Amino acid sequence: MSGLPLPSAAQGGLWLLSAFVLSLALTRLVLGWLRAKAVMDIPNERSSHTIPTPRGGGLAVTPVVIGGWALAGYLSPAPVPVALWAVLAASFALSVVSWLDDRLNLSRRLRFALHIAAAALGTLLLPEATLVFQGWLPLWADRAVTLVGWVWFINLYNFMDGIDGITGVETASLGAGLVTVSLLLPTAATLPYGLFGLTAVGAALGFLVFNWHPAKLFLGDVGSVPLGYLLGFALILLAGDGALTAALILPAYYLLDATVTLLRRLVQGKPIGQAHREHFYQQAVHTGGLRHSQVSALILCGNLGLLAAAAFAVSGQPLPAVAGTVAVLGLIVVLFRRRPR
Repeated sequence: MSGLPLPSAAQGGLWLLSAFVLSLALTRLVLGWLRAKAVMDIPNERSSHTIPTPRGGGLAVTPVVIGGWALAGYLSPAPVPVALWAVLAASFALSVVSWLDDRLNLSRRLRFALHIAAAALGTLLLPEATLVFQGWLPLWADRAVTLVGWVWFINLYNFMDGIDGITGVETASLGAGLVTVSLLLPTAATLPYGLFGLTAVGAALGFLVFNWHPAKLFLGDVGSVPLGYLLGFALILLAGDGALTAALILPAYYLLDATVTLLRRLVQGKPIGQAHREHFYQQAVHTGGLRHSQVSALILCGNLGLLAAAAFAVSGQPLPAVAGTVAVLGLIVVLFRRRPR
């Protein structure tokens, strides 16, 4: 393997534990502050919860991820792309704006414009040798498709944050995927994916202590937007390092659920930016009779299957990778089918 040097098991374990403890402690502090300030998510007809619940857990999770990734970049024995530092700065800006949106409900156009600007900044600063689509597209098209995909990933990460535990599970799963792929990546890596992944896993688990059903705290846009931005960046560079298939497989359930739901709403003439309860995972709760914890646990199991499929892809075994991905996604959709209560 010729990628960046990986931490030893002991170093990785310490990094993971540090991210978990810091996230746990900060989330507890943030929860107390949000309760004192009465920053609550009030249930409405589109909500998946029934009692007012503090919203803003991203105030704890996002700094842990940004700080952990910054430290990993600083400690990296090989130079990391300048895009990393720009993306970390932009993720902080997105978290500030998203917090304001959580409190003041900013206009969709303003938020979307900022998402495009943040993704455009990161895309423009990607190393010229980084071809996300492995040379199948000319450079200008590679960058254009990357930008569109990144903006979509930011928004779908926000759209999918609709029940207890789901975003914590997805963040931890993608973090574990980054760690796994970093162990198998046969080419030179541009980022310390192992440390990035361990940070994401630890931060997500610390938050899940308070977000598992019934949740004491919600993530809010201040968490889901910058997390989608940062994890999208990691997946983009992972693809540029030769693991395009794995980068598409790891978030495949989120991509499928959000994209199919968006297309279905477009065909039905419904506003795509309006809050709703039509995602597969939401239907599993509201018409399928499953609890939040059951749905999140099923997604976790599915993500473990996708992680295995991604590992096959990086190992040069495309048939098991594709077959595993289709099987996992099909199983999740079947389990989430509409059933009478």
